[in-house]
Amino acid sequence: MIDSYRTISKPGKSLYKVKGSKHFGYAFSANDEDAVNVHLEEVKKEQHAARHVCYAWRLGPEKDRFRANDDGEPSNSAGMPILGQIEKYDLTDVLVAVVRYFGGTKLGVGGLIDAYRTAAQEAIENATIQVLHITARFRLHFEYDRMGDVMLVLRTRDWEASDQSFVESCKLTVSLPPEKEEELYAVFAGFADIRIEPLGTDYEL
Repeated sequence: MIDSYRTISKPGKSLYKVKGSKHFGYAFSANDEDAVNVHLEEVKKEQHAARHVCYAWRLGPEKDRFRANDDGEPSNSAGMPILGQIEKYDLTDVLVAVVRYFGGTKLGVGGLIDAYRTAAQEAIENATIQVLHITARFRLHFEYDRMGDVMLVLRTRDWEASDQSFVESCKLTVSLPPEKEEELYAVFAGFADIRIEPLGTDYEL
């Protein structure tokens, strides 16, 4: 399972010029397609005279959702080179867009590929990249006579405990890497009176 991934925390911009053509690059954080569309509209509004707003995005910690769009440029000359830079920097939850203004000299397909790739690369390099760690959280419910058993398990496995409450009964929250979930349930499987409540996932620096 994935326990961390790389994304963008602060956007980046670039301007790449070649043979009179200008390529404006943008790199944004985007954790869903709605955010992607919002950023694309921002770019189109800022670059309202542009004929081509080419882009690529990749979403999710598993990096299994992605798209590349040439927006009228020759097939695979813009979107795929942009996506290639997202893959090169191993990013996800990110949108990279490149806007081109024609400078009077045709670049050819090879030239377009190089220009879109370079503008995307420079936008990414001008952004702030961060690593987010994925943490699964579970709340343990148990009675006082199980306190020693629970704390021994947490201590020997170096699992973090927080939000501890010992009022009428005991409960605490355990935070651990997602791949440890099966181990957590296996360890406490022999204690029918210890209940495990999944609380979801956190994404932290």
